[in-house]
This record gives sequence, C-alpha cells and structure tokens, in this order.
Amino acid sequence: MPVRDTVSWNSMISGLVRNCCFDDAVWVFERMLKDGGIPLDSTTVAAILPALAELQELTLGMEVQCLAIKLGFHSYVHVLTGFISLYSKCGDIEAAKLLFGEIRRPDLVSYNAMISGYTSNGESECSVRLFKQLLGSGEKVNSSSIVGLIPVFHPFGYLSLTDCIHGFCVKSGILSQPSVSTALTTVYSRLNEIKSARLLFDESFEKTPASWNAMISGYTQNGLTEAAISLFQEMQRSKVSPNPVTVTSILSACAQLGTLSLGKWVHSLVKSKNFESNIYVSTALIDMYAKCGGISEARELFDLMVGKNVVTWNAMISGYGLHGQGQDALKLFSEMSHSGVTPNGVTFLSLLYACSHAGLVEEGEKIFQSMILDYHYKPLPEHYACMVDILGRAGQLEKALKFIKEMPVEPGAPEWGALLGACVIHKDKKIARVASEKLFELDPESVGYYVLLSNLYSVERNYRLAASVRQNVKKRKLAKTPGCTLIEISETPHVFTSGDQSHPQASAIYAMLEKLIRKMKEAGFQTEIDTALHDVEEEEKELMINVHSEKLAIAFGLIATDPGTEIRIFKNLRVCVDCHTATKFISKITERVIVVRDANRFHHFKDGLCSCGDYW
Repeated sequence: MPVRDTVSWNSMISGLVRNCCFDDAVWVFERMLKDGGIPLDSTTVAAILPALAELQELTLGMEVQCLAIKLGFHSYVHVLTGFISLYSKCGDIEAAKLLFGEIRRPDLVSYNAMISGYTSNGESECSVRLFKQLLGSGEKVNSSSIVGLIPVFHPFGYLSLTDCIHGFCVKSGILSQPSVSTALTTVYSRLNEIKSARLLFDESFEKTPASWNAMISGYTQNGLTEAAISLFQEMQRSKVSPNPVTVTSILSACAQLGTLSLGKWVHSLVKSKNFESNIYVSTALIDMYAKCGGISEARELFDLMVGKNVVTWNAMISGYGLHGQGQDALKLFSEMSHSGVTPNGVTFLSLLYACSHAGLVEEGEKIFQSMILDYHYKPLPEHYACMVDILGRAGQLEKALKFIKEMPVEPGAPEWGALLGACVIHKDKKIARVASEKLFELDPESVGYYVLLSNLYSVERNYRLAASVRQNVKKRKLAKTPGCTLIEISETPHVFTSGDQSHPQASAIYAMLEKLIRKMKEAGFQTEIDTALHDVEEEEKELMINVHSEKLAIAFGLIATDPGTEIRIFKNLRVCVDCHTATKFISKITERVIVVRDANRFHHFKDGLCSCGDYW
C-alpha cells in the first residue's frame, strides 16, 4: 500500500491478534510508532493490548498505558477494559482492581474482564461476588461472563462452585454455547470428575475442536490414555481436523502408554499439517520418542529445533535420565546454561533423577548445591527425595539418613520412601525399620511402602515378618497394583500379567519360555528366588518367577517377530532382579536387542549386558 492511514494499521494489528500472531502484531505496532506521521487512536491501543497480555509483556503494556494517558485515551471504557485484562493475565490483580474502580459505569465487557481476572488469579470468591453484582445490576450475562467465572485455572476445592455454575447454565440456556460446555468439561476433568466431563461432552450440541481437545486432554491428564487415544480416533472419524493442542495431548498419551507406532503416525500427521514449527508440538514429540524408547530420534528432533524453551530442554534432559544417560543429561544442561535459558524446578529434578539412575553421586550433590546457591531455587519435597535416592542407591544409607534429619523443612513421605527403597536394595533392616515407622505414620494408606518392607523381609528369608506385613495390608484393605507388561506387535498392543494363560497363543508362548529357560540354565543362569515373596518350597518359587509378565511378553515377542528384530516391552512396575538377569541372558542367546521400560527407567539389553550397568 503506498499510503497507510490509521484504520489500515489498526486493521492489520487487529487481524494479527485475532489469528494469534501476537509477536507479529507487536512488531507492526512498533513500526506504526516509528513511522511517526500516523496518529494513534483509542482503537490502536485497544487492539494491541490482547497481544501484550498473551505474551506477558507487562513492561511494554505499562509503556502503552503511559502513551494512552498522554494521548487522552486512558479513561475510555474499552481501553481501561483492555488494561484490566492485561494486568490480570500478568498476575497483577490489584492493579486490575484499581483500573476497574476507575470506570464509573462498567459495561458487560468490563465486568467480564474483571470476573475472569479474579478467577484466573485464584480469587474465585471475589469473582462470584462481582458476578452477583452484575446480575443485581439487571445486565443480562453472556457466555463470556460464565467462562470467566468457571475456575479452570484454579479448580481444586471448587467442585461445589462448578456444580452451581453448571446448574445456572442449564437454567439460563447458556450451556448450549460451546465455549461454556468446553470450560466446564475442562474443569471437571481437572477435578478428576471424568464421568461428569464425558457426559457434558456427549451432550454438547456442537462439538468444536476445543471441546474435543478438552476431553482428550482430560483423559490424558487423568492417566486414561487408552480412552484418550480411542476418542482421538473417534475425532478422526468425525472429520474434525486436529490442531496443535490436539496433537500435543495425544502425543502425551502415546508417551504414557508407550505406543510408538501410534506416536510415529501422529508424527506423520504433524508433518502433513505443518505443525512442526509449533514449539509445543515439537517438544511433545521429543518427550514421546524419549518415553517410547527412541532417545536417538528424540535428540535428532531436539537438534533440528530452532527455538527452544525451558520445557523443550527439560524434555530432552529428562529423556536422558530415563535412559540412564546421566553424563549426556549433565552435558545438555551445560549447553542449556550457555544458551541463556533459565532452568526451573523441573530442570533440576530431571538432572537429579539422571544422576540417581547413573550412580553420579558427586555430580548430583553439586547440582543440588548449585540449585540453591547459584540459582536461588528453594528445593521442593521431590528434590530432597531425589537427593536421598542418589545417596541411597549408591549404598550411602547413613549419609542419606543424616541428610533427611538435617533438612531445613520437615521430611515427608517422599524422602522416607526413597530411603526405604534404598534399604531394600542394600538389605539394611535397621534403617528400613526407622524409615517404615515414619512412613506408616505419615502415609498409612500407601500400599507401596508395605510391599517394600515385605520384600526386604522376604529377601532376608524372614517369612514370618513378611507375612505379618502382608496381613496388615489385608486388614487395612489396601490393594497392590498388579504387575503387567505391554508389547506392541504390528501396531496391536498385547498385555500380559503374571502367569497369564489368556492369550490366544499361550501354548506357544509357554513352550518358548521353557526352551529359553533351558538354554539360559545351560549358559549359567540361576533363578533369583529371593524375589518370590511367599514362604513356599524353592521349586515352587522358581515356577512363580519364571512366569512373570515381562518374561511372557518377551517370549511372545520372539515368536511374533522376525529374527534380529528389536523387542520393546513396557512394564508398569519396577522390573525385578530375576527378570532383569533373565533378560540379559535372553538378549545374548537370541542375539536380540531388548528394550524394557519399567516404572523408573529404560533398560537396553544387548549381548548379555544392560545399559543400566545393573544399577537401577
């Protein structure tokens, strides 16, 4: 355009903001200012404020506010409303409240901005009071009023309020608005009221991409990964085009479940939709590949990314930790520090985790001290627990106990639980007794601690005490999570439990397992019967261990795949000592690479060796 007037500039800024091109909108606004000859009006100011709010550019927003005051636009209701939203989204609710007080006759949009501001900053009581005031004024509320009132960002403790809002929406007929039903679906999901969320979703008259995303994300966040994947497939059949939010949620589900084939299919979808430039999608892809065993693929994607935020760096560092590659995690952290990206609590937790699973005690201690002294980050219970785990896994149990006792805050279940786990590994009954007493006092309903203590007594062959612990579990009616192992063959998942006879190829699987055990024993394998937790005959213990779920999954993998093919399995609990040793032998006698993901980490078995170096 040879000549651009104020309206042209405003249209460009507004258009970019509506299409979520916030950085571009700010760039155009700055160019408008630099041109000098183009007068700004109140529309210019109001148009740029949503972009500044989304980018959390409070300093620049305050400069624009000064400009609005100089130009005489500051008192305009629509401009003040824009500043209320800006300050609210940047976390300064007091400033937003002062600006709202400057409006003599707030309109519906101003009320909505302030209600939303209160809610998004965790002040739901204030938002409810203002909503009541709005109703009392005779103004008819709209869908934006309700969406602003729903405690999406701070839902915990507000189930009754959510139910009340839901009821109000039904009575007033606003529930049919997609934005309202989607917000309610989201908050129910975050409150783990997944049935209520799904009912809302199913009853929605118009299912927008946002409503599909809310439900898929809800399933994923609540660990219902299979339901998330099933709904995503239904979305595909409904011809609703997924967007970056959908893809990010479904990649998270793939990562949790370990379904690499579906993850790769989603990756191909990302390429076809040109979503690769989206930082959240790329980060989710890195996380998916790392958690599905493809650490090299994750690193390739990481290296190809131009812009990386702290979440991206964390995903890659965490991935290295998951695969026991502690030195690689530390090296990447060094690169992160030089890149200018500031680490956060998740970064340090991922680093400590990596050190723990690689036996890097000295390095872990340095990271912990650096976190406090250099980055002035206050450790959370998870960081303390990870530090206990680092010392405990290395056999420094007395030092770990001393660390807990010298903590500046009261130690909780995470720290004592890490210590008890280490006691089981190193068979230390004395410190285990101290840790378990604390745990039964702090968290008497957690079955995991009872299982750990029972395991320790069983390893020590003290079956009377082991039985006593198990009896206590029964009395309290606590349920242990059953162990299961997943293997994916030709994109079809197969799940096995211990002693499973339900698979259609059960006869062939057990025949393969017998053949493997015979060959393993010829190669010098001895069953680790100490991991059998019952006071029964040695021969019976051996039979119990030989049919653990991971052994059945591997046997099936050997039957169902071509010779030389890599086998990948996923266990929901920590792999036991016997299965770990057995898998090393199987990898050698079959000349196969076997990748195992358990509840803690990845194990890569090849030629009779494991990547963890028997340190897990």
